[in-house]
Amino acid sequence: MEDKKDTKVAGYLPSPKSNQNGTNNSSEYREETAAEIAAPVPITRPNFQEKSKDGSGAGTGTNAGTGMGWAALALSILSLFVMPILFGAAGIVLGFVARRRGADSLGAWAIGIGAISIIVGIFILPFF
Repeated sequence: MEDKKDTKVAGYLPSPKSNQNGTNNSSEYREETAAEIAAPVPITRPNFQEKSKDGSGAGTGTNAGTGMGWAALALSILSLFVMPILFGAAGIVLGFVARRRGADSLGAWAIGIGAISIIVGIFILPFF
């Protein structure tokens, strides 16, 4: 027993077992399928130290993150005196970026000083 809808679809779509005259034998194949075949693509990106080894790209040497590290440290030190929440948070974020780019010690100092500045600004400065 076939549905009316099923017979209507069977009239439009030829099945693999259909005759040349258009008569349709019962078949289980009522849809067209396809498969994509491709090699898997790795999603990982090389870090900045690996990019500097092959020599491609400007600014990917060992001093790539030092400018960002000094900017992060300057913002963190400035946050000790002016707007500790805003400049401290900016120094922390830039510190993480600097550490990612290879300036580990400058980034760590910027993160530490920015965190101390935020803690002092929230908990100690309101009492003065």
